[in-house]
Amino acid sequence: MAQYIGLDVSLKDTFVSVREDGRRIWRGKCPSDPRLLSEVIRKRAPEATRIVFETGPLSIWYYHELTAAGLPAICIDARQAKKGLDMARNKTDANDADGLAHLAEAAFYRMSRVKGYDSMLVCTLVTVRTQLLKMQLQLSNQIRGLMKTFGLIVPKGAGRVFDGHVCELIASHSTLEKVILPLLAVWRELRAKTANLTKQLADSARQSEQCGLLMSIPGVGMVTACSFVAAVEDPNNFPRSRSVGAWLGLTTKRYQSGEVDYDGHISRRGDSHLRSLLYEAATVILTRAHADSELRRWGLKLREKIGFKRAATAVARKLSVIMHTMLKSGELFDRSPVVAA
Repeated sequence: MAQYIGLDVSLKDTFVSVREDGRRIWRGKCPSDPRLLSEVIRKRAPEATRIVFETGPLSIWYYHELTAAGLPAICIDARQAKKGLDMARNKTDANDADGLAHLAEAAFYRMSRVKGYDSMLVCTLVTVRTQLLKMQLQLSNQIRGLMKTFGLIVPKGAGRVFDGHVCELIASHSTLEKVILPLLAVWRELRAKTANLTKQLADSARQSEQCGLLMSIPGVGMVTACSFVAAVEDPNNFPRSRSVGAWLGLTTKRYQSGEVDYDGHISRRGDSHLRSLLYEAATVILTRAHADSELRRWGLKLREKIGFKRAATAVARKLSVIMHTMLKSGELFDRSPVVAA
């Protein structure tokens, strides 16, 4: 007899609900560890057909560990699952596990693709590097602000230029020097760590044929290329290239009911960081003459009609479609430059 399992996962405990033949046969909980959970499932539901849990912080770990143990793990969209779980009168973790087991038995869910560890490693590298860059900028701004109080204005500049200006200005203020130097030492350490992560990312992009392919697009650098490849993984995950734009939240939302029918702003769903990177690439394409291409000319015509921001968003969506098509075809970006008369 087929058995269906719902898992409500939290950091400490995981609630388990097992259904068979339209009724619940067991409900309990265990510590949030896939290895312990596998033992519980094999004991309580040896004929498990579907094991359903929602997307969340532990979903990648759970999916890969349960799949490696030979269990039929399925990660589903938490937004869709919430609609069904909200129908329960009482909101508890145990009831959520029951609701997920119901969804598993009825096969009423939207399956979410779970990334591999290699792709997640690249995503983590990009995220950590971005966070260190933000911390480095915040710390340099903090040093500038503190020194302004004493009439010491640090000139514009970054990196070694900023370091040299700060050291030069505080050299004649021995008391202030004792306060600023610890901050400056932390800033230097952040800068060194960021440079190390940048080198790792550059090495990863250099070794990847897919990243090299995408970087042939003007405005697309190693960060955008690596992030896109890690997010998409296999181009065959998307049957149509146009679906990538919607997956990244770059298509407009629509509301239609009765005689009301209008389009709204973009949905902003999916990977927000990758979406912002594509928007930055689109901005470069629209504002840099050296990035001339058919895509840029299309975007410039659109900018005259709807404004810069909307045109950049449209170019970002079209850029995601082009990048996915390039990954499927293996062809370099064709700029189609204008031939001078």
